Amino acid sequence: MEEIHYFPAKRKLASPYFSILIPSWNNLPYLTLCINSIRKHSVVPFELIVHLNESNDGSKEWVEAQEDIAFSYSHKNVGVCHAMNAMRTLAHADYLLYLNDDMYVLPDWDLELKNEIDSCGTQKFFFSSTMIEPRAQSTCSIETDFGTSIENFQEEKLNDTYRQFEFQDWLGSTWPPNVVHKNLWDLVGGYSVEFSPGMYSDPDFSMKLWNQGVRLFKGLGASRVYHFGSISVKRVKQNKGYYQFIRKWGMTSSTLSKYYLRRGLAFDGALQEPKIPFWVHVKNAGYRLWIFLKKDQ
Repeated sequence: MEEIHYFPAKRKLASPYFSILIPSWNNLPYLTLCINSIRKHSVVPFELIVHLNESNDGSKEWVEAQEDIAFSYSHKNVGVCHAMNAMRTLAHADYLLYLNDDMYVLPDWDLELKNEIDSCGTQKFFFSSTMIEPRAQSTCSIETDFGTSIENFQEEKLNDTYRQFEFQDWLGSTWPPNVVHKNLWDLVGGYSVEFSPGMYSDPDFSMKLWNQGVRLFKGLGASRVYHFGSISVKRVKQNKGYYQFIRKWGMTSSTLSKYYLRRGLAFDGALQEPKIPFWVHVKNAGYRLWIFLKKDQ
């Protein structure tokens, strides 16, 4: 395992509500845009924590110059799972908020999350913001193109118009931006490193939360961020997370999404135990057998 180094912030906030965790891999232009949007558009007290993978693009030098950022650093790319767990050790807030470095947060994004947390009456929740994306990756996103890169990013237009898109609260919070209580994070052991560098680590985390009794998986339509679209994922050598998930949980991640989390449907309260059709059980059994016979997958 690559050694990870830890650097506390030079200037610490006394009582942050959120610890914002941002893994980054040689993505300095997007990282600076992301962090500057947090500083500009956040009203809830927060601390910033970044994990820097490799950092041969000047990211480490830039972060070191920022007095309000704590960070962990690895000379090589350790992936999202190790990065998330490393950042957890630097966090002081009760609520851990996972954000990708290619996201741009919009006004009230954090306040909407805080209001939901304060009113839900439990630590057993998993909440997400809603992404605006140039190419929506799921039914949980708003598809509107304000730019696919920093070079063509229409920042002013986005800030002027993002509230115009109607979008209801939805079921099935899984992907970032998401927030969880630190006690729940610690209970499930953070992110599972067997999914390194990170493919399918998000549904695995949701499944671990489910097994600890979490039934409040809610995406907030009013909490919004712009997502350029998996900038780092396009460069990484991907793990075979689809098969790993089946090996670990005995079912496909789509079974989790559709029948457990009911992802993308209008939010109608805490989730109930899933009603899984017989044919889905048969299909999952077939996948398990196929993977057993194909041990090299």
